[in-house]
Amino acid sequence: MAATQRTIETIKSLGGEYKFGFVTDVESDLAPKGLNQETIRFISAKKAEPAWMLDWRFKAFDVWRQQEHEPTWARVSYPKIDYQDIHYYAAPRAKPQPESPSAIDPELLRTYEKLGIPLGERAALAGVAVDAVFDSISVATTFKQRLGELGVIFCPISEAVREHPELVRKYLGSVVPYSDNYSRR
Repeated sequence: MAATQRTIETIKSLGGEYKFGFVTDVESDLAPKGLNQETIRFISAKKAEPAWMLDWRFKAFDVWRQQEHEPTWARVSYPKIDYQDIHYYAAPRAKPQPESPSAIDPELLRTYEKLGIPLGERAALAGVAVDAVFDSISVATTFKQRLGELGVIFCPISEAVREHPELVRKYLGSVVPYSDNYSRR
């Protein structure tokens, strides 16, 4: 059973109905459920990240593990989250990165169309730069070459970590540090 179908079945078993009317059923690669150092290593390896990024992820994970509880949100109630029952990485089964939006899996394009997200010709006509992300990966980035000609770097963060590490290292966590989350013990 595909991951999306399992999610829908889980929602139904909890008494909910899937209200949005569609799923994108593509073959996916998933990390095993749970958050631990092996999961973090798995994600970092899938994204071909350098060692410094893996170290940054481990520091963030260490801070998260020391947190006592989640914030209390006003007028919001939800069941306690089981963080060990979540897949922290999912990606459409490995295929070459499309050179243009027209080369994207048609099922993914239909999903973006249903969501009203401009890709391909609509993006070009509207003059909109888009980095389309599906699950854990970027599936298409529009206007990348044109923006590059103007000196603008527009790419997925995974690519930026590999291609522009000096910029990512300089600014990663500079606005919201990895330690700026829930309260600590």
